[in-house]
Amino acid sequence: MIKQLFINLGRLLMLGVWGILLLNLFHPFPSPLKYFMHVAMVFMFFMHGLQLMMLKSTLPKDGPKLTGWQEFTIFVFGVFELLAWQQKNNNK
Repeated sequence: MIKQLFINLGRLLMLGVWGILLLNLFHPFPSPLKYFMHVAMVFMFFMHGLQLMMLKSTLPKDGPKLTGWQEFTIFVFGVFELLAWQQKNNNK
């Protein structure tokens, strides 16, 4: 119960971070901050893409495949979605 609450709070936090990073693209922040936000967005894309690639490479070939929606949510929410996915698979 508590673990699920923290996972959902983490998802909400990640949505906020993505929102701020995307806001910077459409309404740039003042000069020194906008460059930091660009670097942070590239880092987020890279790290979440790397997490998704590592997860896909460790899945068994004969096991269940990830759907497009699952891949998208793992990319957006990162480790919080991985924790939820792991918890769901452990309960089966």
